[in-house]
Amino acid sequence: MRHRKGYRTLSVDSDRRKHLLRNLAIALIEHHRIETTDAKAKELVRFISKLITIAKDDNLTSRRRVLAKLNNNKLAVRKLFDDIAPRFAQRNGGYVRIIKKGYRKGDAAPISIVEFVE
Repeated sequence: MRHRKGYRTLSVDSDRRKHLLRNLAIALIEHHRIETTDAKAKELVRFISKLITIAKDDNLTSRRRVLAKLNNNKLAVRKLFDDIAPRFAQRNGGYVRIIKKGYRKGDAAPISIVEFVE
């Protein structure tokens, strides 16, 4: 049973998982579209959706909260607040989509494309 299981561990400890999600989020913000495994993509959607929701309210507190989550990457935070969040101002969720791509050649891991909607 999977009762009360809040997230996927991705077979790494909590520090590596946090850094992994930060790096994936920064890559998605910079490139607007990335490829990763299905499990990582599903966790990334949860992570980036919360950041976009915070970024929709553009004030100093929001910028500091997002800056802390993105490991002080000022370029990514600026792009999130100036380019991405205003596009979703009228939207209440569903900022990111996952498209199943297939399987990776080396280990047959399921691969997905993660991209922003609109």
